Amino acid sequence: MINKLTGVTPINDVQSTKRTHSTGSTKAASDSISVSKEAKELAEAYFLNEVADETPDVRSDLVAQIKEKIKDPSYLSAEVINSAAEKIMSSFGI
Repeated sequence: MINKLTGVTPINDVQSTKRTHSTGSTKAASDSISVSKEAKELAEAYFLNEVADETPDVRSDLVAQIKEKIKDPSYLSAEVINSAAEKIMSSFGI
């Protein structure tokens, strides 16, 4: 049989503790964050990737305009063909 665990009862410990109250004023600190340059670049890359994923690969409005222009026999001149060929070659770096 156990009669006592310690010589002091827990109630006496609570009653004998002294409490201190601070009457000084406290300043409310504002929260702030800082974002690194690398994080900003990654966020921009993520945003651009999302935009690229949402943008269709083929712009059907431009394709329709070009189809209408090609139907006109006078449109396909040497000038237009050379211009298109130059743009295709420059896009491939040639």
